[in-house]
Parts: sequence; C-alpha cells; structure tokens
Amino acid sequence: MADFDDDVQLDTSQVEDRRGAGGGRLGPGGVSVGGLGIVGIIILVLMQVLGGGGGTLPNLDDLNGTQMGGGAADNSNIAQECRTGADADKKEACRIVGFTNSIQKYWTGYFKAQGQQYTQARTVFFSGQVSTQCGVASSAVGPFYCPPDQRVYLDLGFFQELQSKFGAKGGDFAEAYVIAHEYGHHVQNLSGILDKVARDRSTGPQSAAVRSELQADCLAGVWAKHAVDTGFITNLTQEDIDEALDAASAVGDDRIQERMQGRVTPENWTHGSSAARKKWFGTGFSSGDPNACNTFSVPTVE
Repeated sequence: MADFDDDVQLDTSQVEDRRGAGGGRLGPGGVSVGGLGIVGIIILVLMQVLGGGGGTLPNLDDLNGTQMGGGAADNSNIAQECRTGADADKKEACRIVGFTNSIQKYWTGYFKAQGQQYTQARTVFFSGQVSTQCGVASSAVGPFYCPPDQRVYLDLGFFQELQSKFGAKGGDFAEAYVIAHEYGHHVQNLSGILDKVARDRSTGPQSAAVRSELQADCLAGVWAKHAVDTGFITNLTQEDIDEALDAASAVGDDRIQERMQGRVTPENWTHGSSAARKKWFGTGFSSGDPNACNTFSVPTVE
C-alpha cells in the first residue's frame, strides 16, 4: 500500500466537499452530464443499448454546455480531519486529498519546466448528484472531469463499486489511478487537446474518444512514476502498481460490456479495451515522460 509521509501538510483548498449539499434536478434518465468520466460514458451507452433509461447520452460537443451552479461546499470538517500525511494513511477522504495534492504538484512542476503555467483544478466530493458547468450528474456516472469548470467530480462510494460492480481488486493505488486519470483530462484541457476531441463524435477502438481516454491513462502512469518525487508519498511497491493496472483493466470497454450486456461491441467503445488501458498506463509509468503519451500519433492504440 502507498504510504504518505506522516509529516507532509495536506492542502484541502484543492478539494471541495459538497457531500450532502444536493445538486439540482436530474432528467428522466438520471444524468445529463457532458464531462469526461473514467467509466460514465460507457455505462450510459449500455443503459441505452439495454433500454435502461431515457437519459441524454453525454456528448463531447457539449463540453462547453450550460453554466450551472453546484451545491455549496463545506470544507470545515475535511480541513479539520485532513491535516497531514498521517491522516491520509488513515482516512479515505484524506487519502484522496493527498493524491490530489501529489498529482497537482507534479503537473505544476512539469508545466513550469516547459515554460508554461499549470492551472490547478479541484476535486469535488459529492453524494447522490451534483450540478456542474457540464450539466447535472448522478453518482451512477462515476468519477468525471468537467472542462468548463475545471473540476474533477467524485462520489467516494465509487471505489466500492469499482470492486463490487466492475470486479477490480481495489486498494489505495486503484483510487490513485482513478484520480490521476481524471487529472490527465485536466492536463489535456490545458493543452488544448480536448477542443480537438470535442469535434469528433465517433466511437470505436481507434476513435478520438478512445485515444483521449488512453492518453489520460498514460498520463496517470507518468504521475505514478514521479509520485514519490512529489514528497507526499514515501514509497511505491509493485503491489501498488498492480492495483492500478488491475483497476485500469476493470474499466475497459470490453470487460464492462461483457459484464453488463453479455457481449462485446467494439463499435461502441469510448474508453478502450482492458488490454489497451493497461498498456497505456504502463507506457506512462515505464517512461515517466508525458511525450510518450501521444496516443493520437500512433496508427493504432490497441
């Protein structure tokens, strides 16, 4: 398990705690969000295929959608509970704060080294549903990143579902992978990549949507390579990396389709196969170089 430096100071200003705050009115299908999630778009495709709801399918053209407010954040409790790395080792919410801090410290340094400025995003904890500038989302979407408001949205209950619904083994670094993946989308947003992806509505193993998701996996692997260097995490073991790879595999399009609909339909893929997700996280981790993550330049990403 990834251990945090007991004395490192956690920055809870990078997190908004909206749990219990509510988040607006949901449509008939339970979601109208247009952000980029680690599993959400897949789930909604399958809901439509299986007749599970009449909601609006998230659409990358809607990334600059209606400006919507969210429930008020109350960080008073989390600020009291999550002060140091010792707290991150004991409490899940504090652990996510620690991962968020580490991820953003790495990307801040990387952007600076390139002569660019990194703009911090916030991780928003919510329960049930939440309003965002991408629309209103329920917890069923899973974690997602909303480009217009530059926030990562997370219902902490997802990490239990990652095991119970998706068959992952779980673990602290499975959580880290999920957060780092969403911040990979933030890096793409700051780099202008998401603007290009938004113009392509195709699906399938070689689509822009899949290439974008696999690049986010790769960028998550890059952070993992440098996680200890950020000073928040004292050491990583092979077990930690295996937890991340297992989580990446669990949320592959083919594995989710097989579990949820009993068959695999590659033409509907939006995130990539289990093998591809593991491959690109591994590419990022082994290279430690964001330049190795150009999934848009290779003929095939599988």
